[in-house]
Amino acid sequence: MTGRERLMLTAALAGDLVDANHILFDRGIVDGFGHVSARDPDHKDRFWISRNLAPGMVTAEDLMCFDLDGNAVDDDRTSYLERYIHAEIYRARRDVHGVVHNHSPSVIPFTVAKGVSLRPVCHMCGFLRKEAPLFEIRECVGDGSNLLISDSRLGAALAKSLGEEPLVLMRGHGITVAGANVRQAVFRSIYAELNAKIQMQAMALSPDVVYLSQAETDNANATIDSQLDRAWNLWKQQVGAPARPNPQNRSTEIGDRQRVDPAR
Repeated sequence: MTGRERLMLTAALAGDLVDANHILFDRGIVDGFGHVSARDPDHKDRFWISRNLAPGMVTAEDLMCFDLDGNAVDDDRTSYLERYIHAEIYRARRDVHGVVHNHSPSVIPFTVAKGVSLRPVCHMCGFLRKEAPLFEIRECVGDGSNLLISDSRLGAALAKSLGEEPLVLMRGHGITVAGANVRQAVFRSIYAELNAKIQMQAMALSPDVVYLSQAETDNANATIDSQLDRAWNLWKQQVGAPARPNPQNRSTEIGDRQRVDPAR
């Protein structure tokens, strides 16, 4: 891309990305760390994510565009070290248009406790479908790493562990969640945390926990997916953002001095 070319991001998508950051912070899924991205709707080999900033502080002006090698497109601001998580998942999964990486506190125990897996225990978490896959970074770089996904090779290994599933656990680190859009990825992140809490409570009561069947997860997931905006608009209200059930798909230019204005 030349310096005279302009990046385009719809106001609706920019708004969703900003809202996603604030919602995840408000719900306790991220704190000063964690990040959420969206695939560019017009350029499938690019995605948008905030510059290196705490999620609760993100505004539309902080959004940056990246290619699938993790290179910023016409932007020299400091970026997240683990942007390769997003890049490699978008490369491997053409169906994914939203990704969340977080350190969900109730999920992390399931990344380190042997003999137990995160499994769907209630109808709101039908997207889990079966045991959540686990990424073990030691299989890639041994036991001396910092556990971060800091290059394309590790990102590709994580994407391979994710496979066709909606999320992947990361041992001693957190969870990465994929969705057909940003709203779905956020919903799944929030309810993965809830499922982990409920599952731990159930396991404390009895070693014989009844999990959802495959048919139950499929049917529950299809039903709940049709209701995502109901939760999304509530969460937006709670962070002080107006509900936008049918946002207009307006494009705004992004340049060195003029960045997206989501017209919220």
